Amino acid sequence: MRRTRLTDVPCPIARGLDEVGEWWSLLILRDAMRGLTRFDEFQRSIGLATNMLTRRLQALVEAGLLEKRPYQERPLRHGYHLTDKGRDFLPVLVAMADWGSRWLLPGGAFRLVDRETGLPVEPVLIDRTTGEAVRPERLRPEFTIPAKDETE
Repeated sequence: MRRTRLTDVPCPIARGLDEVGEWWSLLILRDAMRGLTRFDEFQRSIGLATNMLTRRLQALVEAGLLEKRPYQERPLRHGYHLTDKGRDFLPVLVAMADWGSRWLLPGGAFRLVDRETGLPVEPVLIDRTTGEAVRPERLRPEFTIPAKDETE
């Protein structure tokens, strides 16, 4: 059974889910952010069957979130590395980790820690333009529709 594609839906959340909406993809991206690059590393970390892991890695490469780079010639083996698009997904994972820690693992079972200072990280979404924290009550979605070509 094929799932519905969301590539034509005029919503950035729907389109984002179309590329990374399966939980295995999110876990692969999580591990790639942690520095894992090799197929066997992902498999050991996630525990996903090889055929499923192959499909998910291929989908993430096709979506432009990961790129394949050879690291061994005989036999030929590739590592999977984050692209700029993939690295830009980090805030999504950090927000999910913070939310999950707060609501699903209460009691301090998990926290994000700064590698250099060792201090806990308390993520907050900041507006690039104003530097202010983003709050739901201040948001209004707005879609801009591109102007039609006048020659049509």
